[in-house]
Amino acid sequence: MAYRTKTYIAGDWTGDKSAIEQLYKWKDSKYWSLSFVDAHDLQQAKDSSLNCTIKKSLGTRMDVSKAFVLIVGDNTTSLRAGRCSYCIYYSTSPYTRCTLGYGLSEKSYIEYECDKAIRDGLKIVVLYNKTYNAKSLCPAALRDVGTHAPMKKRDASGNVVWDYESVRKAIMD
Repeated sequence: MAYRTKTYIAGDWTGDKSAIEQLYKWKDSKYWSLSFVDAHDLQQAKDSSLNCTIKKSLGTRMDVSKAFVLIVGDNTTSLRAGRCSYCIYYSTSPYTRCTLGYGLSEKSYIEYECDKAIRDGLKIVVLYNKTYNAKSLCPAALRDVGTHAPMKKRDASGNVVWDYESVRKAIMD
C-alpha cells in the first residue's frame, strides 16, 4: 500500500468549476497559506475511457490520499456520470450485463468517491459552494461525516465573497 500524503479534490467540475479553481488559486498563491498536495497530479484517465476504467484511475489516486475534499453545489447529488448504464458496453439484452465482462455499478463518480473515502478512513472535508452548509445538497453518505464548511460569506457591504478562512480551517485542521 502507498503512503498516504495527498489530498483528493472531488466535485462537479462543470457546475462548481469556479469553486474548484478558487481552491487552486489559494493553493498556488504566495500570499495565502492554504497548502495541499493534489492527488490529481498523478495519473489521469482519458475522457474517452470507460466508466469502470475512470473509476479505477480515481481509486488509484484516492489510495495515496490522506484527505478527501468534496465541493458541493446545487447539482452534486443529481450527477449521474460514471454509471455503467451510460456506457456503450452496457446491455440489457438478454439480461443486464457489461458486454466486456466487467462488473456493473450504477454509482456515479461522486458516489463512488464518497463511498471509497469513507471505506478507506480518509479525513473528509465537505465544502459548500454557498454561504452556508446546505447539507440537503450533500451526498447522503457524507451528510453526517467529517468537517463541513461554506466556501463563501457576505462581506460588510452584503456582497458574496470567497471565505478563505473557513476553507483553510476546514482543510488544515
